[in-house]
Amino acid sequence: MRDTPNRLSHGKRALPVLFGLVLALGQDAAIAREHPLSPDDVAWLRRDGFDLDSATVARYRELGRSRFLDQQLESRDDDALPAPIAALIGSYEAASTPAGQLLANLRQTQETIKAMPDGPDKAAAQKAQQQHANDLLQQAQQMELLHAVYGENQLKEQMVWFWLNHFSVYGAKGRVRWVAADYVEHAIRPHALGKFRDLVMATLESPAMLEYLDNAQNAKGHVNENYARELMELHTLGVGSGYTQQDVQQLALILTGAGIAPQRDHPTPPRPPKDAALFVQDGLFEFNPARHDFSDKTLLGHAIKGGGFDEVTQAVDLITRQPACAQFISRKLAEYFVADDPPPELVAKMARTFQRSDGDIAEVLRTLFESKALATSYGRKFKDPMQFVVSSVRLAYDGKPIANARPLLNWLNQLGEPVFGRLTPDGWPLDASGWSSSGQMAKRFEIAGAIGTGNNRLLTPEGQPKRGGDFPMLATRLYYDTFDPRLGTATRDALAKATSQQEWNTFLLSSPDFNYR
Repeated sequence: MRDTPNRLSHGKRALPVLFGLVLALGQDAAIAREHPLSPDDVAWLRRDGFDLDSATVARYRELGRSRFLDQQLESRDDDALPAPIAALIGSYEAASTPAGQLLANLRQTQETIKAMPDGPDKAAAQKAQQQHANDLLQQAQQMELLHAVYGENQLKEQMVWFWLNHFSVYGAKGRVRWVAADYVEHAIRPHALGKFRDLVMATLESPAMLEYLDNAQNAKGHVNENYARELMELHTLGVGSGYTQQDVQQLALILTGAGIAPQRDHPTPPRPPKDAALFVQDGLFEFNPARHDFSDKTLLGHAIKGGGFDEVTQAVDLITRQPACAQFISRKLAEYFVADDPPPELVAKMARTFQRSDGDIAEVLRTLFESKALATSYGRKFKDPMQFVVSSVRLAYDGKPIANARPLLNWLNQLGEPVFGRLTPDGWPLDASGWSSSGQMAKRFEIAGAIGTGNNRLLTPEGQPKRGGDFPMLATRLYYDTFDPRLGTATRDALAKATSQQEWNTFLLSSPDFNYR
């Protein structure tokens, strides 16, 4: 950083503090020069996670790239967070109350409201219920953002976001708000680095997906094709992969009876012995044979004999083992991590790994992150709003726990990419054209200013008066070790014109060097 103490000071009393700060920064820079990461290391790390923080860089130095990647791909279950962040998430009702209990409470509330006479009390109760639903959705959104900022396994955190977007659900539809947190924590997160087939089954059985794409209403004699169509078009095979409308219709029949377990106050009535043997329930998922079409089906040229829930598992196995599925998923991963138009040879290599490993997501990612194609794309992949917001907070606060995640939500809303906010099931765009308009860039500058100047409520617990005087110091060892040696001329010129640390922070976070990875 080229600003002098006089340019950054706000009075003579600030000079000793600033002198100590400059001295410390000089010492940090000297340490960084003694143990530098190569440009390739820095660029690889920036692509591996939601950009950099000091803990990630230190772990990479200790392990080296190969062991670092191995640990990330092998660590499937450990999602430990700093204690204050874990406590913050634990304070949310969406995290502490099982989804089944939330739905049962909702049903009870709805029945109470229904029994009320029309009037202001009933209207107030309906408004309170709506606010409760919105609160639960916002808590689920905050949980995802906090994991993204503070999760140690940054590659897994990126994959949670990728799959949450790939298997997109719209939070404002029906009861999705009540089960959105459950969707991330029990369908997406446990399978983010596992077998793709298991991930598809987890999303298929999730109450959020069953509600959003209407399979909860899919029954014999009242067939709903919405989920069957999107399962093939958006989740597994892609458009133009060779399946037909008849395949969609047959898959919809296979999926009849797969829905959400009813929330009852009274015992479940006894079922006929034949139905009881075929009935499946796992948490909130229910396969009800009384609602299932038991006719024989033909899917993608393969006969599937009517037999109940086993038809569903056969169909998912068949679909996820198609070469088109390997190609479709590999291309989307390459588009997210490598380039808007990824090299066909990289996609083909990833697809071969997908098929050879029976859809092992971690092995497909290994192929990607060990490829030469990744290295040729460094500095050219534009961050989407989620990546921009999360990476800005990671760099600015560098592991310091925040006390309020609501500003993160507000920034993503302003940038047009709220979690659970995509109305259509195709997910948010993966290419730069969706996020690089002049209006988008102006909004990013405003958000960079809010983060860089500390003019936000990240450190103020909800419901408390705003704390003042807190702004991050971005000119640290992390900056000197990773960003400073690789800044372009335009960014250096802009930083040199900054008249305060806050302004310098803002210029860095809004620079092309930071917004491209």
